[in-house]
Amino acid sequence: MLPHPAVEEINLATVLAALGDPTRLAILGDLARQDGKALTCSHLTDLTSKSNLTYHLAKMREAGIVRVEPRGTSRLITIRRADLNARFPGLLDSIIATAVGLPPMKRRATAK
Repeated sequence: MLPHPAVEEINLATVLAALGDPTRLAILGDLARQDGKALTCSHLTDLTSKSNLTYHLAKMREAGIVRVEPRGTSRLITIRRADLNARFPGLLDSIIATAVGLPPMKRRATAK
């Protein structure tokens, strides 16, 4: 199991710093469009390389924004919506509204 901060350990400055990166904001927007359904990393690899995605997801997990759960050879990623809403009511909805309203990031070309 990967370490995740407890709800009371989630820090506003850390959350905002993590989401100040355009790639992480795009990841949040993609996750938000799934209405709570978990995504695997493979659904996000067109945003950035696999190694960069691992880095960005780790930063988001360490900030308390997402939960990353290993499932076999995959990792399931979800937004920690309830935890963030408990800690900072209304903040996540504002950030998500901004994230899904932004023009889509230029997606990486994928090899066929």
